[in-house]
Amino acid sequence: MNPTEFQKWLAQGDELTPHQRQRAIKTLSAPNPTRASHDVIEERIAEERRCPRCNMPGASGHGMANGLQRYRCNHCGRTFNALTGTPLTGLRKKEKWLDYAEAMKDGATVEKAAERCGVHPTTAFRWRHRFLKEFKADKATELSGIAEADETFFLESFKGQKELTRSARKRGGKASKPGLSAEQIPVLIARDRHGETFDAVLGGLDAGHLGSALKPVLGKDTLLCSDGSKAMKSMAKEAGIPHQALNIKAGVRVKERIFHIQNVNAYDSRLKGWMRRFNGVATKYLDSYLGWRRFFERHPEEVPNPKSWLIEAIGSAPG
Repeated sequence: MNPTEFQKWLAQGDELTPHQRQRAIKTLSAPNPTRASHDVIEERIAEERRCPRCNMPGASGHGMANGLQRYRCNHCGRTFNALTGTPLTGLRKKEKWLDYAEAMKDGATVEKAAERCGVHPTTAFRWRHRFLKEFKADKATELSGIAEADETFFLESFKGQKELTRSARKRGGKASKPGLSAEQIPVLIARDRHGETFDAVLGGLDAGHLGSALKPVLGKDTLLCSDGSKAMKSMAKEAGIPHQALNIKAGVRVKERIFHIQNVNAYDSRLKGWMRRFNGVATKYLDSYLGWRRFFERHPEEVPNPKSWLIEAIGSAPG
């Protein structure tokens, strides 16, 4: 409905009987499930109407398309809506997105999420990785004070691929060899005592790979605690990073009561336990699942509601 039509419709309110007014107010006040997701989406740019291309505010309304308000930038002339430039642009069935966000909040599998939302599993899978794109990028950019670092490992997985170079495993399966091998993908986890978390899927466990991932996020006054692996020691020495190495094999888990890696080890345990529900995660999507878990960890006291999950998935407004 354009502004002129809306004004005409509004003017007819004077002709309503008291009973009709009450019914109208009740209807307009009641939440509309089919519009709930749209309303969350529109909130993203409703106030400034900032153009995602030229970053100038004050765009004018320019009709409706696919259930969303369109805008026309008064500076560059381009049209856009609240999803333009976001990971969710182009996806359909927006009225089901809050239900899907609820499923993600609960850590549901693709099949269970699809069943909840009444969509095909292929659609639920596509939504999952578009929803998680912002989560994947949202990690700590600097660790301060005492930072703990450790590696954890996930079995390499080609889940979802049609052509495999080995026999398929059943529901995640096990490695063909015990202990560490090329089948295990190393993931670096680093956390400071403030709860800031950084993680990275590593291409190897040598000092070069560790340094490339870790050095950019360690502050100038950060002290690093690790289990004392040769690669971590070499990286810290080469980079001039203050380092406390713990001889875990000899049973030394704490030094001077403050130097330990119990914080990061506990995080590793929570991460691995949470991952088991997915019966193996495709290695190419591992970064996305790490981001998903970090979002849980940032809200330890109260799990965010579906609206918060959807807002996070859409990303911040231009500005």
